[in-house]
Amino acid sequence: MFTMQSLIQELDTAVRSGRSVCYTALVETRGSTPQKAGAAMLVFPDGSQVGTLGGGCVEAEVKRRALQLLPDGSTELLTFQLDSDYGWDDGLICGGRMKMLVDPVRSAADASYYRVLLDTISAGHGATEAVVIEAAQSGGGTVADRWLLDERGEVLCARAVGPLPSVVLPHLRSLDDRPRPYIDAGISYLPTLKRCRLVIVGAGHVGQRVAELATDVGFDVWVVDDRQEYCNPERFPRARRLIVDAFDTALGGLQIDSSTYCIIVTRGHNHDEQALFHLAETKARYVGMIGSRRKIKLIFDDLLRDGITRESLRKVSAPLGFDIGSQTVPEIAVSIVAELVAHRNLGHLPDRIRPPSILDEGAA
Repeated sequence: MFTMQSLIQELDTAVRSGRSVCYTALVETRGSTPQKAGAAMLVFPDGSQVGTLGGGCVEAEVKRRALQLLPDGSTELLTFQLDSDYGWDDGLICGGRMKMLVDPVRSAADASYYRVLLDTISAGHGATEAVVIEAAQSGGGTVADRWLLDERGEVLCARAVGPLPSVVLPHLRSLDDRPRPYIDAGISYLPTLKRCRLVIVGAGHVGQRVAELATDVGFDVWVVDDRQEYCNPERFPRARRLIVDAFDTALGGLQIDSSTYCIIVTRGHNHDEQALFHLAETKARYVGMIGSRRKIKLIFDDLLRDGITRESLRKVSAPLGFDIGSQTVPEIAVSIVAELVAHRNLGHLPDRIRPPSILDEGAA
């Protein structure tokens, strides 16, 4: 599976080794389309590819045009109307419209834009690509001109003929709102969202499987446990940070911001309660705790007596994980990571998949 980071890494590796490559990306969709804006694909001179734009005739046409453009290095924006001329492999006619950026990269100078993008993604920072798709509406720039803007709206680099059009910054959406690709005033905005940190409190079997899945879907995983034999690189080879210490000590000094997700999956009631005491009133974007409703009620009652506010506990997702009838550790991990992804991508957990807090049921 190729992520944007791995795709750009492939591009950078190719150019550093003296190979040219064509970067192609879907920058606008209207109506029904098989892929959404942000999809990307690399095309190499031998016709091989990395990534996909959705398959079918459009992808084949983009590849054909990419191979034509590689020799002279010119960049184009291609428009496809998904009618009978561009049906898909299964005969489906979507009826929508797609605009594709086709950008040959033949030298280190050509690749400089992508290296900044790669450095930004690799560091976990957010950024937004602004691409001119309608020069008349944008009030400046040339079609296919691009700028990479950081989280504050400052230009990190550009692959453009002229300066940043004046319409770009007024329409730039905050990455804190986790926007999806959008179009405004002739500009296509393609956000690369800041990676969220996931603090897993408890390095047991559930924590281990959650760490594996969460890393695959783009979380930076930190693991906290008081047992070296559980919290180690052999069991968590892809974790960004491993913290071995007493839970009170480790969590009491942990820096947690509004991009941090926290889940509590320790080996016992007392440790869960200690962890929630330290996490419930932090700035964390999300706090969840595994366990039975009875255990959660007892912990909530204790923490209310300890001075943790009812409002803070009401925000805790507990029991943790979607109810999918989980029985095994892998199933439990799937239910937990699905909930994390839903909250990250939607900004909340819809009522239809998240029951009311135990506090709202009058249990505490």
